[in-house]
Amino acid sequence: MAFWDNEIEAELQRMKAELKRSGKKNYTDQSDLNPEGLEIVLEQLNNLVGMQNVKDEINTLINFLKIQKLREEKGLANISVTLHSVFCGPPGTGKTTVARLMGEIYKQLGILAKGHLVETDRSGLVAGYVGQTAIKVDQLVESALDGVLFIDEAYALAPEGSKNDFGQEAIDTLLKRMEDSRDRLVVIVAGYSEEMSRFIDANPGLQSRFNKYFYFENYKPNELLKIFEKICRQNHFKLTETSKQVLLKKFTELYTNRDKKFGNGRLVRNIFEKTIERQANRLVKFSGVSKEMMMTIMPEDIF
Repeated sequence: MAFWDNEIEAELQRMKAELKRSGKKNYTDQSDLNPEGLEIVLEQLNNLVGMQNVKDEINTLINFLKIQKLREEKGLANISVTLHSVFCGPPGTGKTTVARLMGEIYKQLGILAKGHLVETDRSGLVAGYVGQTAIKVDQLVESALDGVLFIDEAYALAPEGSKNDFGQEAIDTLLKRMEDSRDRLVVIVAGYSEEMSRFIDANPGLQSRFNKYFYFENYKPNELLKIFEKICRQNHFKLTETSKQVLLKKFTELYTNRDKKFGNGRLVRNIFEKTIERQANRLVKFSGVSKEMMMTIMPEDIF
């Protein structure tokens, strides 16, 4: 689970407790549209760093689904829309976190009964022997029913130029289960934009079921700094103004020289962990280290 997933889960639990104390109905017990629960999840979504285009797309989808519910209540034709989605973008850009929130959103809209997330990749779907792959896929789908099945690096199921690969068996089984359980399952496939386009375009079955795309961009240097500050707050650290400037310069250099494997949020987490190790090496030389000293990250601590 990503570091921001922990923060989101803690905040959701806090808000649920507040709702309970206030006497309002607990949104986790609802099976239909629940405005209070939806508002809580959207607040978590909107508090994520960056990804404004993704937030806008999700809010548009929510508004569309709300109107479809109203149309249904008034006896009007309900325009069907696929909720299966493709998350395109580099690693560390919050795709898993957003997928988790999407499950909660669908739950609060009354679309999914549980809204939980089951995360997997090729290794969780594909076996090494004929017939076993279908069994693995069936088991994963069963665990994800009434929620979201999130397949990271999904393009690995159909390696370019490969023949007789068990990945195709996984795709075929998944497509059948998606059809059989279309009212109880949302599937989100994720990976690099170019590879995901090739993956979807190469299979007519995938094309027909996945036509909703969300694009996740690399975090800009100032956004990387915001993520670092959020990790600091979560772990009771704080940055001096000079430390912020040192970090911003570092993130700017890393962003400017980024390649396809640029780590984004994961990169920030790694730098944070190395930084607090360096802080510890600095502080251990002092006697009588104060709470303030332990909380403060100095410029020389930055990894």
